[in-house]
Amino acid sequence: MITWESIAGIFQGVGTLFAAPPSVAMARIGLILLGFVLMYLGRKGVLEALIMIPMGLGMATVNAAVMFFDPLNLHGGMSTLFVEPQAGATADAVRNAGELMTILQIDWLQPIYTFTFSNGLIACLVFMGIGSLLDIGFILSRPFQSMILALFAELGTIMTLPIATVFGFNLKQSAAISIVGGADGPMVLFASLKLAPELFVPIAIVAYLYLGLAYGGYPYLIKLLVPTRLQAIPMVSEVKPVQFTAFEKLAIASLACVLLSFLLPVAAPLIFSLFFGVVIRESGIKAFQDLMSGPILYGSTMFLGMTLGILCDANTIMDPKVLPLLLLGMLSLLISGIGGLVGGYVLYWCTGGKVNPVVGIAGVSCVPTTAKVAQKVVSKANPQAMIMPDALGANICGVITTAIIAGIFCSLLGH
Repeated sequence: MITWESIAGIFQGVGTLFAAPPSVAMARIGLILLGFVLMYLGRKGVLEALIMIPMGLGMATVNAAVMFFDPLNLHGGMSTLFVEPQAGATADAVRNAGELMTILQIDWLQPIYTFTFSNGLIACLVFMGIGSLLDIGFILSRPFQSMILALFAELGTIMTLPIATVFGFNLKQSAAISIVGGADGPMVLFASLKLAPELFVPIAIVAYLYLGLAYGGYPYLIKLLVPTRLQAIPMVSEVKPVQFTAFEKLAIASLACVLLSFLLPVAAPLIFSLFFGVVIRESGIKAFQDLMSGPILYGSTMFLGMTLGILCDANTIMDPKVLPLLLLGMLSLLISGIGGLVGGYVLYWCTGGKVNPVVGIAGVSCVPTTAKVAQKVVSKANPQAMIMPDALGANICGVITTAIIAGIFCSLLGH
């Protein structure tokens, strides 16, 4: 005789769905649907496809296929992924996430997590790939403009720190959460491992969800805060930008790498990775550049998105500490976007209207996505306007300022 128990025993995902509390079952169904939505929006180009498609499929699959999850037996009887930092907290957090992988019966991904996520390696690999695509000539042509915009776009990073403490997070956790405002995914991974490894998994998930959603949300923020007549400013400079040779760029990148690593050694792995990619680009070693800008960048990005999606199970998302993280991540990116546009307005006023305020959004360092967002909005207002060079300068500078702020946080709080 066919019974519900026998059906549940054969189709175990169904069985665990109905065996779970209604809230968990609904969360699993909701996350499955969210995963499909992320994939659809990635495919349509609304969100970043490189992250959202593997992350969405991983999220949908893990919440459909959960066969066994006993939180009382997970990491020492704790019923949550969040554990208070103790001695050896980093090792504990790594083991906890690794145990989650095992419990979800996806052991084949555990080596990927252990050897790339738990030590920040995947963040370094992504930064190498990004660096190999960057032309620092955009910064060198207008260094002060790029730096001003990047600094204004760190407003969310700075303001979220005290706000997070109000939500009950300690200073290290608040600093790790605030780095989301820099909109630099690898830097968020790196800083959270250094400052708050017990929050690493949810911070990483929140950061990449919102980095994807920011791509779709920032155009509306621009249209809300910048009138169409200002969006149409073409930004044709009266001064011809200085042209730098590949050797000069290589020398400047090398000096910047050494200087920043000397000042902020705790952030040296990411600083080195970024500038190593830049140096390889300018060195003319085509084989290395092809390796970094192709297999390394896209391979690490694929596994990054996929692993984050698979870590995004209902039990993690429903943890009571995740809701403040969701709110703070959204707030941090919103404030950073507003800060960048304020910086654009400051330059607009200081130059007598020669700077398009929209370029400020590119100070939020989603390279090169926020620069593309800025250009796309401007092109709709004025098809002849070209602000991409200025936007890329702010974009690349934003990566550097986020690395500096993360290094300062880690230096002051990481002990």
